[in-house]
Amino acid sequence: MVSVVIPAHNEAGVIRRLLTGLLAQAEPGEFEIWVVANGCTDDTASIAAGFGQDVNVLISPHPNKHAAMRLGDENAKSFPRLYVDADVELEAASVRALAAALDSPSTLAVAPERAWPSATATSTSTSTSTSTATNTNTHRPWTVRWFYDVWHQLPTVRTSLWGRGVVGVSREGYDRLRALPPLLGDDLAASLTFSADERRVVPEATAVVHPPRSLSALLKIRTRALVSTAQAADDSQLAATSDSERTSWSDLRAVARAAPIRNTPKVAWFLAITVVTRLRARRAVRAGDFKTWHRDDTSRRP
Repeated sequence: MVSVVIPAHNEAGVIRRLLTGLLAQAEPGEFEIWVVANGCTDDTASIAAGFGQDVNVLISPHPNKHAAMRLGDENAKSFPRLYVDADVELEAASVRALAAALDSPSTLAVAPERAWPSATATSTSTSTSTSTATNTNTHRPWTVRWFYDVWHQLPTVRTSLWGRGVVGVSREGYDRLRALPPLLGDDLAASLTFSADERRVVPEATAVVHPPRSLSALLKIRTRALVSTAQAADDSQLAATSDSERTSWSDLRAVARAAPIRNTPKVAWFLAITVVTRLRARRAVRAGDFKTWHRDDTSRRP
């Protein structure tokens, strides 16, 4: 049995979409699903409870993703274990593929390939939503699309576990994650904790990741990502590997050279976004603010 832990803070608009996709083709008792509604002021818990015995619901009064994950761990009984963000889409076949990859003793952590939501995607199935991550949805303005057109081509983005909304671990991988202190970027920490030989992006598994629908929302989540990177760099257990997750100038030059006419203005825009968010992140780091969760609510609209 695969345990699936879903920390959910005010996810009433999207939790049904995720749970429907997970259960649509699952066998009875195949997955042990725990939705941890933390600090919710909406109907997240009741919507999840509406799925009956297929979904276990835990309620915490405090909005804290790390604490919610640990509460899920205290109740989950099985391995492999998946941690799934409530705002992504994931189907049973992808869960099986991730679990199968963790059968290898040398693989301690896994994540799925990213897919972009297609313009025709429905709210109850990802079967029509498996377009490539670089095929950006027309619902996003160019200010968002151009950023991700570059982002998805970067080597660290293509090979690391973060930014996918799903991380799976074996029992040994779980023990290693449990030894980490609470960090803002839990998926970044997971990627840094495991060497390239111990982690794997599974091509047979796909998670549909819903990007922001506005520039302001993009700036929020990119600021959070850079604050997370700074926090990891200051952690004694992660500092040695934190530089491996950074984008280099040579990476950006390679993207521009791959298609100079099309990509050069996009790389310039990517750099502009990076400068703005780096300044914001530096202010947060100087203030010691590693708790503010810069959340994108635009992608959570039903």
